[in-house]
Amino acid sequence: MPKIAKSEDEWRRELTPEQYRVTRAKGTERPFTGAYWDTDEPGIYRCVCCGAPLFGADEKFDAGCGWPSFSAPLAAAQIDEAEDSSHGMQRTEVTCGQCGAHLGHVFPDGPRPTGLRYCINSASLRLEKTTK
Repeated sequence: MPKIAKSEDEWRRELTPEQYRVTRAKGTERPFTGAYWDTDEPGIYRCVCCGAPLFGADEKFDAGCGWPSFSAPLAAAQIDEAEDSSHGMQRTEVTCGQCGAHLGHVFPDGPRPTGLRYCINSASLRLEKTTK
């Protein structure tokens, strides 16, 4: 599937200022403020920029960190990971594999069986609710 490429002006027109700041300018929302940090509704979390399916509600857990946390993506090909040494920290950035939107970071302190915690900004997601 080809990557989605848009100009910064196109992204600005399509996203809210907060969505743009987080996804295109690699920002972070404040903890415990995003729409999905404490949501437990069933569904699929999609990229707010391009609609790619990224995470399933079944993989979401309460990490106590104030951001939505997932133990695994729906499919490894849906996300990209890169080393991030910004802000004096060594982390692994997670971006949408389809459009390059900044989603958040992944840490090696999650639950079994993956041991991973994908700490994702609510502003980068759109929950497509499903019924159980």
